[in-house]
Amino acid sequence: MIEARHLRVLRAVAATGSFSAAGRELGCTQPAVSQQMKALETSVGTPLLVRTGREMRLTQAGEALVRHASGILAGLTAAEEEVAAIAGLRAGRVRLVSFPSGSSTLVPTALAALRAAHPGTRVSLEEAEPPKSVELLREGDCDLALAFRYAGAAAAEDWDDLVVRPLLTDRLVALVPERHRLARAESVAIGELAHEPWIAGCPRCRGQLVEVCEGAGFTPRIDFATDDYPAVVGLVGAGLGVAVLPQLAVESVRPRGVRTVRLEPAVRREIVALTLPDLAQVPAVAATLEQLARVSLRAQGHTQGHEGAPTRA
Repeated sequence: MIEARHLRVLRAVAATGSFSAAGRELGCTQPAVSQQMKALETSVGTPLLVRTGREMRLTQAGEALVRHASGILAGLTAAEEEVAAIAGLRAGRVRLVSFPSGSSTLVPTALAALRAAHPGTRVSLEEAEPPKSVELLREGDCDLALAFRYAGAAAAEDWDDLVVRPLLTDRLVALVPERHRLARAESVAIGELAHEPWIAGCPRCRGQLVEVCEGAGFTPRIDFATDDYPAVVGLVGAGLGVAVLPQLAVESVRPRGVRTVRLEPAVRREIVALTLPDLAQVPAVAATLEQLARVSLRAQGHTQGHEGAPTRA
C-alpha cells in the first residue's frame, strides 16, 4: 500500500536531488527520509532511486510515480479540505423529508435559522407522509425524516433501529362551520359528531379518524375525501361537513368560516425527527436536528396556548 506521506517524501527527493535537502524541506532528518524511501520501495516492489556517489536519480518507476504523485496529493489535499469544511459546517448537504403540515410550519423557520448560522450547508426538501418517509430514510434516499405517529394507535410503527428526536405533541381538534350547533362549545366528544357528514384528510389521518370514531361507537360517513388541508377547511367553512385535523395542520392554512373545538378525550400525535445512527453524527444533520428542536419547542408553547377556549379560525 502506497502511503501519502511516502509520496510527499519521494516528490521532495526528486525536487531537491538528495535525502538531506529533502529532509530540510520537509522538516525531518536525513535518516527519516531514507527510511521512508525504503518503505516506499518495499511497498511498490521495485527501486525508485539510483544512488551514484553523491548524486541521485529516479528510475523509470520512480519517474512514473512522481508524475502521478502530484495529482494524487492534490486530490488528497482537496478531499481533506472538503471534509474539514463539512465537519466545520462551512459546507454540507442534508436531504430532508417532511409531511405537509410540518413543511409549512416547522421546516421554514428551522431552515432559515440553519442558513443564518451555517450558510454553507445546503438542505433539500421532499414531502412524504409516514410510513413512506421512514422507508426513504431506511433506503438511504434521505438523511432526516420529519414524521409522526398517534399515541396508542393500533398500527404504531417500530422505530427501534432509528435515532428518534421527539419534537412536539400535536393535538387533534374538531372543525365545524361557524354557524354549527357546536361552534361555541368549549369542547366536544367525537360521538357528538356521529351523525354529521365528514370531510376526511390524508389516508393516514383518515385511518386514525375511523379508528377514533369506531372507538366511540360509530363509523363516520365520509362525503368528501381530500389530502389538501385548505380544501378540508374550505369544505367545512362552506357548511358541507365537519372534520378533525391536527392543530399544526390548522395553523398551516388560513381558514375562514370555521371554528376549532377541542376534542375530548384528547387525541394526540407525536411529531419526531428521525435519522440513522451514523447520520446523527454528521455535523450538518445534527445542526438541522437542533434547529428543528428549537422551533418545535416554541411551537409547542403556541399550540398549548390554543387548547383553552374555542377559537375562530
